[in-house]
Amino acid sequence: MDSLYNNIVEALIFSSDEPIPPKQIIEAIKGIDGEDIEISEEDIELCVDDLNRKYEENSFSFRISRIARGFTFATKPEFAKYLGFLSTEKSKRRLSPAALETLAIIAYKQPITKPELEAIRGVNSDYILNMLLEKSLITITGRAEKIGRPLLYGTTDEFLKYFGLYKISDLPKPREIEEIMQDEDFQEQRRKIYMNALEEIAEASESASESPVITSDSPDNGDNFDTQNEFDNQDEDIDVTLPEISETDTDDTAQ
Repeated sequence: MDSLYNNIVEALIFSSDEPIPPKQIIEAIKGIDGEDIEISEEDIELCVDDLNRKYEENSFSFRISRIARGFTFATKPEFAKYLGFLSTEKSKRRLSPAALETLAIIAYKQPITKPELEAIRGVNSDYILNMLLEKSLITITGRAEKIGRPLLYGTTDEFLKYFGLYKISDLPKPREIEEIMQDEDFQEQRRKIYMNALEEIAEASESASESPVITSDSPDNGDNFDTQNEFDNQDEDIDVTLPEISETDTDDTAQ
């Protein structure tokens, strides 16, 4: 393919806010240069490989990554610690340990029903499921052929984007998870996340203790709530045991 198209593909990927699939890149090229242009998805893949080779040869700090069946620019993994030091993810985008646990179960067991999910977690999952549905990290994929025809849940492309995966089979195998858990960088990141969560709870508790005390003589405008219970629930979210995942589950999901 003409080297000119390398620059065009590079520009299209760079300018896209979301991972852009090969099909959309081809549509943009043919929309300008004409439908008679012979270019395939394989050509786009080769073009991306050529660009990444150029970035690697020149020691660039970024590359084109394959995420959610598309392409996007991303910094190399070795710079993650430095970027993380300067930029802490906003709390509204963070998922609680309970949400991550639920996502892990759905990702490896999908399609899965709510009763099956709750049997693994041991707790009611209505709130977590609704929250994950609102964030478009999971979706309803159908109904199970069982009594009552319960809904089936699975992950979405938004899930792939959130975790930087190209396809669901890219999820780490159980043996790989064990290796990751032993990695020093992972343990340090986990410690920082845990400490940040504790600091947020402590700050919220301190703010609550400084707020006016409401007595039975105080007028009730309907805005009062049980603050302590909220903090207790947040504290409970931190202590989560991840489900055991077998090699068979992972292989079934990949298929």
